[in-house]
Formats: sequence, C-alpha cells, structure tokens
Amino acid sequence: MKTKIWLSSPHMGGNELKYVNEAFASNWIAPLGPNVDGFENDLKRYLENRVAVAALSSGTAALHLALVLLGVGIEDEVICQSMTFAASANPIVYQGATPIFVDSEPDTWNMSPVFLEKAIEDRLVKGKKPKAIIVVHLYGMPAKMDEIMAVANKYSIPVIEDAAEALGSTYKGIPVGTIGQIGIFSFNGNKIITTSGGGAVVANDEALVKKARFLSTQALDPAPHYQHSHIGYNYRMSNISAGIGRGQMEVLNDRVNKRRENFAFYQNSFSSNNAIKMGTAPDGDFFSNHWLSTVLIESNEVSREDIRLALVAENIDCRPLWKPMHMQPVFENCPFYGDGTCERLFELGLCLPSGSNLKQEELDLVVNTVNSVFEAAKNKKKETIAV
Repeated sequence: MKTKIWLSSPHMGGNELKYVNEAFASNWIAPLGPNVDGFENDLKRYLENRVAVAALSSGTAALHLALVLLGVGIEDEVICQSMTFAASANPIVYQGATPIFVDSEPDTWNMSPVFLEKAIEDRLVKGKKPKAIIVVHLYGMPAKMDEIMAVANKYSIPVIEDAAEALGSTYKGIPVGTIGQIGIFSFNGNKIITTSGGGAVVANDEALVKKARFLSTQALDPAPHYQHSHIGYNYRMSNISAGIGRGQMEVLNDRVNKRRENFAFYQNSFSSNNAIKMGTAPDGDFFSNHWLSTVLIESNEVSREDIRLALVAENIDCRPLWKPMHMQPVFENCPFYGDGTCERLFELGLCLPSGSNLKQEELDLVVNTVNSVFEAAKNKKKETIAV
C-alpha cells in the first residue's frame, strides 16, 4: 500500500516531552498545574498581551463557555457563519438557542458583512434581536473584521471570533481572536499546533476570563465543602496536555512559515492553470497562517470530485470545503441569509495536504496527481474532437 500523505497531522518540535516529563516528575498529572499556567502565559504573550487566556479541554468547550459568558439561553438567537465546521454551531444548540446562518463573501470565504446586516435587520423585524455573532476565520484566513465589527457595534451585538484554525493569522497586524469581545482557539491534533486535544477562550476583559476559569472547573464556590451556586463544566485543560502545548508554542512561528511555504508552492505550481483558483488573501491587511491550502476547481472538464478521487487513489488525504451548516440535516430548519456563495464554494472547493511536516516529494506528488487529472481530460477532449 502507498504511504499515506495526511491532510494535516501533528508535528512535534522536540521539547514537548521535557514539559510532560516535568509534570510526571512533580506528579502534576491532574487538570491544572504549572504547565497550564505556563501555556496560558505563552499564549498571552504570543497574542501581544492583548487578552487574558483560559486554557480548556477543546475549542468546542471554549465556544460553549463564550456563549455562557454572554448570557445566551433558551429561545435566544445567535448568528453564525454557515460555512464552517459543526463545532461552531453546536454550542448554540447546547444553550437552547437557535442558530441563524449567514452566507460567505467571495474574497475571504468568511461571513458576509452585507448579509450579516440583512440578517440582523430581519430578525429585529421579527422581534428577535440576536444575542451574539460567531464569525469564523476559515482555514486561517482572517474575516473582514472592520466591516463585521462595524455592523455588530451598530446594533450592539457582541462578536465571538472562532479562530480555531487561525492561530498565527493577523488582520491589519492584529492577532485574530483578539478583535471581538471573545475569541476562541483550538489545539486539536490537526491544528497548526496541538495539545493532543485542547482549546482556549480569550478576552480583553479579565473578569470574563476569570469567570470562564470558574465555570470550567465545575463552578466550585469558595468553601471547605463542595458547594455550587452556578452550573459548571469540566472543561479545564490538563497539565499533561498543557505541557505538550508549551513545547508546541516554541515552534509555532516555524509552523506558520512552513504552512505558508506549502501554500506558496501550490500557488506557483498551479499558476498556469486558470481552472484552479487558490484561496488567497484579498490584500496585505489579511495575513493567513494557511492552516489548510484550499483550491476551487472551475472547469467544465474536471470536477472537484475528479481531483479528490484521484488523490484518494494515491492514498493522499484531502477533503471538500466545509459543507455549509444550513445544508446540514441537523440544521435544515434554521434561518439562512445569503445568495448561495458558500454553496458554490462547497461544490467547487477542495483542501489539499498542508501539514508543516510534509516532505517536498509528497508535495510534488500532490501537484503531479492534480495535474494528471487535467492532462487526462485534455487528452480525452482531443480524442473526442478527432473522432
């Protein structure tokens, strides 16, 4: 069997074991501990000390707590980007609220500020002011945050930045995840750095993050016995996971650079094929970590599926862009505002192997496989014309 080329696999830096071994040596195996404090401080510094940080068990837990912190509850409505992973929308339902899905714009593939405002205006007409807005920095590409924040501020609706895929990305020089009222990150095994499983919630309001820490440790009141005045959650990151994260933070800039190099390689390799459109930044205001390199296949002879199946046949991991949430069976009855942009992106889009540990021969095989599909289609067309 051909060796598997992964879409985005974990990439250790070397010092992760040092921090994990320190945890074992000191018997800090349970949640919390020196590595958790250290990881939070590392992340805070990386985000230019713009926010306070609470390290949690997953990005989904971080999103859930963000909604709890903003007081989202039963029968509330939360606006959410439709083109995203289900984890962006599921926590809305955890709270008994309803997701209101908004389409993408074609420049960054993220939430459309135009349809965001249309959604808000229509919900207001219907007597329901949205309680929060969840915008996603898809595949590491920053959203149009100036325009989105302008709309949100106009209607006094707090913004949650889902930066699960975007650690290391910036918008106008500002780290994404630090622009809205609350930001979240993910350190799942496939992310740009990993803690095996983990996440973080961040905010420039220290009181919000302090409350997040309280709620994430079962909301234990200060008392000699177990006493609870609030519903809590078991969402805190373990000291072991945080140790992995501390080692990963040491190589984060290298990981960002390598993923951007992968993207540049694909971009250069496909530059002569007008049927392949890379997911590029609109201008210099948008600095993407290019967590995943993405393409649109705009051809009458070759489809996204033709490319995907050819890659799979070579044991190359790839996947379509996220299927929009408003097209998912579980959310099919939720309101959607848009013009079909994200549906088109899903139909045409593909994520290519993008890991920072990819070898050059693996990248070459990806490009050669994609090119071979176009070459075969070209030859078939010539044969048809000849007949």
